[in-house]
Amino acid sequence: MKMTNTRIPITILSLAGACGLALAIHTGHARSKSAATISSRVPHGSSGSQWQWQNPRPQGNDLRGASFIDANTGTVVGYYGTIVRTTDGGDSWTIQDSGTTENLWAVSFSDTDNGTAVGEGGTILRTTDGGSQWVSQTSGTIFQLRGVSFAGDAGNGTAVGEGGTILRTTDGGNSWVPQSSGTENTLFGVSFTDASTGTAVGGTFGESTILRTTDGGNTWVPQANPGTVFLFDVSFTDVNNGTAVGDGGTILRTTDGGNSWAPQISGTTKTLYGVSFTDANNGTICGFELSGTGIILRTTDGGNNWVEQTNYSLPQGANSFYAVSFTDTNTGTIVGDAGIILQTTDGGVQWNSQPSVTFNFLYGVSFTEANTGTVVGYENPDGMILRTTDGGNTWSRQSSGLSDPFDGINFFGVHFVNTNIGTIVGDDGIILRTTDGGSNWVQQTSDTTDLLYAVHFSDENHGAAVGFLNGTVHRTTDGGQNWVPQPTQATGLLGVYFTDTNTGTVVGNDGMILRTTDSGENWVPQTSGTTIQLRALSFTDANTGTVVGEQGTILRTTDGGQSWVSQISGVSELLLGVSFTDASNGTAVGQLGTILRTTDGGQTWTREQSGTNQDLYNVSFTETNTGTAVGGFGAILRTSVQGPTPTPTPSATPTATVSPTPTGTPTPSATPRATPRARPTPHPRPTPH
Repeated sequence: MKMTNTRIPITILSLAGACGLALAIHTGHARSKSAATISSRVPHGSSGSQWQWQNPRPQGNDLRGASFIDANTGTVVGYYGTIVRTTDGGDSWTIQDSGTTENLWAVSFSDTDNGTAVGEGGTILRTTDGGSQWVSQTSGTIFQLRGVSFAGDAGNGTAVGEGGTILRTTDGGNSWVPQSSGTENTLFGVSFTDASTGTAVGGTFGESTILRTTDGGNTWVPQANPGTVFLFDVSFTDVNNGTAVGDGGTILRTTDGGNSWAPQISGTTKTLYGVSFTDANNGTICGFELSGTGIILRTTDGGNNWVEQTNYSLPQGANSFYAVSFTDTNTGTIVGDAGIILQTTDGGVQWNSQPSVTFNFLYGVSFTEANTGTVVGYENPDGMILRTTDGGNTWSRQSSGLSDPFDGINFFGVHFVNTNIGTIVGDDGIILRTTDGGSNWVQQTSDTTDLLYAVHFSDENHGAAVGFLNGTVHRTTDGGQNWVPQPTQATGLLGVYFTDTNTGTVVGNDGMILRTTDSGENWVPQTSGTTIQLRALSFTDANTGTVVGEQGTILRTTDGGQSWVSQISGVSELLLGVSFTDASNGTAVGQLGTILRTTDGGQTWTREQSGTNQDLYNVSFTETNTGTAVGGFGAILRTSVQGPTPTPTPSATPTATVSPTPTGTPTPSATPRATPRARPTPHPRPTPH
């Protein structure tokens, strides 16, 4: 069976609030190719997390807002409370501690030191020292705040958001006062030119909203405009000249303070999400397209002509731009999904990006010692293989030798038995083998078109791969020269682990756990005590092992699986990977950036701050405190600290689930969020064709 499209959504796609628009729900792959190697020249900082970003750089959370004061000094904000700061024009970035994990949507600095960020749940954060410290302020609302503007001084600012929310401060945010907008439409953007004069934009289906004040918001007056779509951002350079942008390539322009708004020809139907003008003539717009790529538009004549700029290079998987900030005609920054940062010093003649090797999804990771490891995932056309020999300070791409330009290739599992010898499995029964650390990968004959999801070897010759669509174990005793199918009672398998030549365990659908003690001649079902999908497992000896799966499930055995005991994870997120270095010390990872840690064999699990809400698909530890996790949008996280610092683990709550479809499984999301990239995850109840 040829799976013509394995990039399947697994997350509920939604946008909280009244708008309901598919703001960021988009799929597809960037057309540009990634660089061969990335290095850690960009200081990636920390936000109190024990896990540090290795890819993308400087971090990989979605970015939604940007504010630059001058060519050198700027701050960008995004999901999971992300705040990143540069003082050298982007040569280096520092991750700042925001004190929140709420998604941040916008930021505005009035000078180098004083800035405000806003986001979900009515979040307002304030700094008076350039972000060395961020302090939460009382907004008086639980609505999402989507835009913020401080103009003229550090005291006077306005925030806008869901339900027509407008908040005003005249004392730097010590107090925020609600103002009457006269609308319940969501307001996405706001621009003030001085303490009194400002414009807010938003909309609902079939209607663009533009509000204007000339008295600091005491009164907001709706302005007539020709728009019929959501407007997402607005930029005024003086009281008269302004531009608003929105859905369907909409650009509206005023030269009389909004008394009249005229449409301009954008030349695109893509969603235009961010706009920044430095004077009446020079402006830049950024945006994205559902199932497409990002877009950058530039004008030097007030929008009479808009020219698309395409002179930038981003790794595959980077699709969407959300915010733009220019400080002068030439110097600007654009940010977007998965931590995208583009910068120009020549008005967009050339856009330069931060060094990242991929924004595509990574599914497998295997380290044989602290410094040497391999990561695999999706890439078009040849699949993604990354290798490090310095603990992840640098990652180099390796060639798979394969090509599928129609769909690209997903590699789901990887396992190395030593520095040189390793095996990768993936789409359509693909099995690759290397004996030289990945300098060369050789395809092996699997005699299956099943989706192979995991692989594990007990030594150089003896290994097994599991097939998801038919529940078959594929076994080799000669390093993969021959692979022999071993049928099982399973409807689908997702994890495999062998502790020696004869003894192995596989897990999969319906709570299935199978055990062999004769190299797979016989697979015996074990009682798991659950019927949910089990995703991954890790054994430290023939008797001691841990299995993880849906709904935060963790199972433990100390008798080779004769009995499996449920452990309290304290989370409801789907757990996708687990790695133990000894019987006591282990780490599990999963949906929405979940990382759990135990030092007592799972009697207690504590949640660690991952610093992201990207899904994490796998994890590999070689030493008690040294490990690497990989996940969505090219996420590679690394920890090497001495012991965990636990954080409170929230009580498990029911997760939202989506009915399975013929081609893929939506993964439950405890908190639905806009997820702009398709994610390949197998179907929990497959029907082979």
